[in-house]
Amino acid sequence: MGSREERHRFDHDLVPLAALISRELWNEKMEKPTVRYGCAAQSKKGEDYYLMTTDCQRVQGNPSSTFSVFSIFDGHNGTAAAVFSRDHLLNHVLGAIPCGLGRDEWLHALPRALVAGFVKTDKEFQSKGQTSGTTATFVIVDRWTVTVASVGDSRCILDTQGCAVSELTVDHRLEENAEERERVTSSGGEVGRLSIFGGTEIGPLRCWPGGLCLSRSIGDMDVGEFIVPIPFVKQVKLSTVGGRLIVASDGVWDAVSSDMAAKSCRGLPAELAARQVVKEALRTRGLKDDTTCIVVDIIPPDNTVQPAAPPKKYNKLRSLFFRRKSHISAAKLSKKLSAVGIVEELFEEGSAILAERLGSEDSNGPSMSGLFICAVCQVDLAASEGISVHAGSIFSTSSKPWQGPFLCADCCNKKDAMEGKRPSGVKVT
Repeated sequence: MGSREERHRFDHDLVPLAALISRELWNEKMEKPTVRYGCAAQSKKGEDYYLMTTDCQRVQGNPSSTFSVFSIFDGHNGTAAAVFSRDHLLNHVLGAIPCGLGRDEWLHALPRALVAGFVKTDKEFQSKGQTSGTTATFVIVDRWTVTVASVGDSRCILDTQGCAVSELTVDHRLEENAEERERVTSSGGEVGRLSIFGGTEIGPLRCWPGGLCLSRSIGDMDVGEFIVPIPFVKQVKLSTVGGRLIVASDGVWDAVSSDMAAKSCRGLPAELAARQVVKEALRTRGLKDDTTCIVVDIIPPDNTVQPAAPPKKYNKLRSLFFRRKSHISAAKLSKKLSAVGIVEELFEEGSAILAERLGSEDSNGPSMSGLFICAVCQVDLAASEGISVHAGSIFSTSSKPWQGPFLCADCCNKKDAMEGKRPSGVKVT
């Protein structure tokens, strides 16, 4: 047994449980940024829809698990697909994430869940027999981590405090994306311009049948299933200086560049910034299309980043007396400076091949009922019903067709159609 002095020192180092909990909550509060947002829109055809919510929870009833969702759906050939996606896409994405995950695991599972959610939304909408279609740019903000999934030509950009502008999406326009043109033609589609009297070709490149300028969308069942709903997904982690997201439909991006949009609204709060971006687009091009913009500011808790102080003249005696204090201060300063202006890329994938996007790990194995689960629509499957996403794929390099994830028959047929393995619209029974 230690001396009375040692026991006294040990007791003195103990921290009450309540104090520990309070300290954890305080640290979490200090680490969690403030999210402020605003939206502005001008309507030409009335086919732009959007979703903004800041009260989603990874764990129901746990306010510390809150995350935000911001999305824009630019419809074409009617509003049905945009409205359906706005109302159902979020639930389909969340339904594809396994229960009971911690925050890091949840973020790691999110890119795959976004793919499943997009495909399920497309599949369900097409089952209604409506021919409308929509772009979708879907943004999830969880503290400093931003995850963006997109199909079509709505765009999301990131403007950091260092004035660096980066695009978090890829435009799926046939005119501008040679890789997508090759994919569409190899899957059975035709790409060309509109031909008028005399054989003159006009306008942008389009996919035929249907004449759609995009290579990816939700809906558009009359065009062909080589127009896929599989999104480009990018996940980044911001530094603790935060940043600004600008999410907008092509009514903005056809008028102004990413840099112009960012520069036009710097220094303005989110609501005024969104209005300014729309105003700049209308000033440049006029109201020729629905023009919608969401601005999201991810703000540090203290809302300031102090510049580094100039180095003081070295004093050997002072350093001996204050070595420990100086060491701690230097560590904190180094940590702060290393974070300034740095955006860490966590994930990026744009393949249109479902097998590649759902992966090869068997993470959708038996459910609580002892059945397997379809990786897309989340229905229970008996062991004899599940079809590996890798089975018979003409694109997949996997040599393990027995390996998960698994699909139900309907989702497997959907995958085959998107890969050009069977004519679009043909039902396999």
